[in-house]
Amino acid sequence: MFPMEPIKAVCVVGAGFMGWQIGLQCASHGFPVRLYDISVESLEKAKEAIQGELEGRVEKGQISADEKEAVLQRVIITGDLEEAAKDVDLVIEAVPERLEIKREVFGRLDGLCDDHTILATNSSSIRISKIEGATHRLDRVLNTHFYNFPWKRPIVELMRGTKTSDETMERVRGFMRAIGVIPLTVLRESTGFIFNRVWRAIKRETLHLVDDGVASFEDVDRAWMILNDREIGPFGMMDRVGLDVVRDIEMVYYEESGDKADAPPRLLLDKIERGELGVKTGRGFYGYPNPRFQDPDWLRGKNLRREKPQP
Repeated sequence: MFPMEPIKAVCVVGAGFMGWQIGLQCASHGFPVRLYDISVESLEKAKEAIQGELEGRVEKGQISADEKEAVLQRVIITGDLEEAAKDVDLVIEAVPERLEIKREVFGRLDGLCDDHTILATNSSSIRISKIEGATHRLDRVLNTHFYNFPWKRPIVELMRGTKTSDETMERVRGFMRAIGVIPLTVLRESTGFIFNRVWRAIKRETLHLVDDGVASFEDVDRAWMILNDREIGPFGMMDRVGLDVVRDIEMVYYEESGDKADAPPRLLLDKIERGELGVKTGRGFYGYPNPRFQDPDWLRGKNLRREKPQP
């Protein structure tokens, strides 16, 4: 049994879309962070994204230039996993949504980290119970599922593994409150946790609406945006996440259920095969960096060129 001490230092493994955001959220609240990725390009992009977000906050008067520099000083970006995992109290894994990759990462971390270190996954669909066997610390592993831009959407879903201790849960809850996010507890194991079960149903139905030829993706997004008073619809949100990531998540559900209705539809697979992955490639359901759904006239359907029907 380890003493119930507060988490003081953090490592984030995976510097992609969610990894750099989690790292920034921690550093913005005073915690030293080591941000690791196997890809030099991903680390460079993460560094640019963090700097860009902080510069935007300075321009808006949310923080001072000195505060920006202090946050940057707290983020160590490294391609050395041993260095990243040394002397930290919590590791949050944010690598691609594939079980074999996550298990490999957890196995490596188990050998590199101190005995007291808690290992968490930011997986948006994979339960920690499927990953925990790669470690020898079953009482110190859990799901910590953040949502994108945690400074705007400040919640995190916590879910136990088969033997996660109460102490581990309490330490992580305390840490999450300390970085300004609200910890929500998943009371029993659930693929997709809390909100993502709802979002998954929305994704599946909207994709099939278009794949079945019932409606265009534009009209689905218009309906969502107008009726819910939102600035982005389901297809724009999938573009933001990455269509390849959406496919990987859908495959988790499909492999678990075996139901063909849960398989990623051809609409999605065709886009991925063409390299149209969303924001990160400049093209998904929309074109970027200036997607048409941001145009008020598009939202109202006023005499704008329609997207070509999906193949």
